Amino acid sequence: MSQVGFGRCLLSWILLLSLLGLAPMAGAQQESKPGTPDASAGDKTNNDGAAAPDVDPLKRPISAKQRKENSKALKQELGRSYKKWLSEDVVWIITDEERSAFKQLSNDEERDQFIEAFWQRRDPTPDTVENEFKEEHYRRIAYANEHFPAGIPGWKTDRGHMYIAFGPPDEIESHPSGGTYDRPMEEGGGQTSTYPFEDWRYRYIEGIGQEVIIEFVDTCMCGEYHMTMDRSEKDALLYTPNAGLTLYEQMGMASKADRFTRGGLERLGAGPFNTDLQSKQFDRLEQFYKLQKPPAVKFKDLEEVVSHKISVNLMPFDVRADFVKVTGDTVLVPVTIQIKNRDITFVNKDGVQRGTANIFGRVTTLTGRIAQTFEEPVQVDVPAELLPKVAENSSVYWKALPLRPGRYRMDIVVKDVNGDRMGTWSRGIVVPDFADDRLTSSSLIVADVMEPVAAKNVGTGMFVIGTTKVRPRVATSDGKPAVFKQNQKLNFWMQVYNLSVDEKTHKPSATIQYEVINQATNKAVVRTIESTDKLGNVGEQVTLQKTLSAANLGPGTYRIEIKVNDNISKQTVDPSATFAVE
Repeated sequence: MSQVGFGRCLLSWILLLSLLGLAPMAGAQQESKPGTPDASAGDKTNNDGAAAPDVDPLKRPISAKQRKENSKALKQELGRSYKKWLSEDVVWIITDEERSAFKQLSNDEERDQFIEAFWQRRDPTPDTVENEFKEEHYRRIAYANEHFPAGIPGWKTDRGHMYIAFGPPDEIESHPSGGTYDRPMEEGGGQTSTYPFEDWRYRYIEGIGQEVIIEFVDTCMCGEYHMTMDRSEKDALLYTPNAGLTLYEQMGMASKADRFTRGGLERLGAGPFNTDLQSKQFDRLEQFYKLQKPPAVKFKDLEEVVSHKISVNLMPFDVRADFVKVTGDTVLVPVTIQIKNRDITFVNKDGVQRGTANIFGRVTTLTGRIAQTFEEPVQVDVPAELLPKVAENSSVYWKALPLRPGRYRMDIVVKDVNGDRMGTWSRGIVVPDFADDRLTSSSLIVADVMEPVAAKNVGTGMFVIGTTKVRPRVATSDGKPAVFKQNQKLNFWMQVYNLSVDEKTHKPSATIQYEVINQATNKAVVRTIESTDKLGNVGEQVTLQKTLSAANLGPGTYRIEIKVNDNISKQTVDPSATFAVE
């Protein structure tokens, strides 16, 4: 039998034995060590002996340690993105004040707001969606990286720096190979040989002047053109005796050695039109210094607002924003504005004291696009004899805004019409994403009024959320919690979303624990536990409402904690809120 025939026969027998389970396939593990899984098993079985399906890697559960590592890696990645923005994207155009302010920011929300304001103050057309300055800036970076690399990215080079900061020059005199060069008279005249160099001419640069000429020299002949103050640096024969002489040096009216003994910034030889080199060196030094600074911001009105962070708060008021799920991609954001009556100027109108405040609000995205605006007057009419008593109370305005999940900036202005006082309030807000795959809750609202509304008023009117009127108490801007008098009712309102439903009973199974904790003693003074089984007909969403008399609590500061445990999904939410009783 031939070797080929014998090989085919042997291969056939091996395949047959493998199919019968009498011979191991090549590469299979012959036996397993005790306590280790059998690597030769091609399938997994469950306790019933049936084959278990392979686990989808995307659905494989993540350990707490891995989740923490992933979160840390994400934070580091985000940190790198902000660092890249500061040290690469805007390194040539950001001012020292802006850089210092950015480094002092404490969280990503503030950094996002800073970056948004940074581009807005440079936008030549702030009323449009496009920011032409920002688009041109990144075009310049791309151009610099493409045309000026020299062992380092083009944006890092001196030519890239000037191009990004001041744009393309009006004229370029390029000598890419160097060689023979006839000096202009202001450089001493005569002929010499040079390294590769370029002269960039700008007709005008704001903050620097007219006819700005920047010289770049490639002394290493490697493509790395660096900016120079010394125009003699491009002279390849500078250190060669009796070579590359100026006009006066050729005529014997000056010596080449004089270039190295006179001192100063430049080592140009003497000529008929450059006898004042020493007096002009400070001009060149000043120009070089100014070119290193970021370009001037053109829009001074925006610069004042961003640089000095002026907060006009002559008219004090407090703001609260809550979040309530409407649909899968829409969140209701009730905004409550509280103004103390004593800060409103009242005037007599037909025997009635009337105070009026105009409120304007605007919500914008991080790109500057307006998402919502609202504008409305708030009017308070009081009999003259009751004005001293009413002055101790507050007036509350409420506006519900539908927004999509994401980050926004909210700006609110309140003006006292009669007193001509004005106050401003600006904050970044994060509208949460009430995802369908996890247990979440709305804001926990501590209210002084909570009552059902008539069927015709469901979903409409001031302070109405769904079927209930909920008027929040607003904490003050100085950090003090919302205050209740002992003769008032304390009301707690919250919604819970995405409770898991039992497949058999078609009902959720969850426990709700309420605790009111005295902040001074850190002990619970009120505690109660409920179950969804006793809440009636509830589904994936449940509204929690509790009322407590403030008289049952002594004066002090308290914290309400509501803990919801989903017994089916084993998920928990535990929001809390602080309030005070006087």
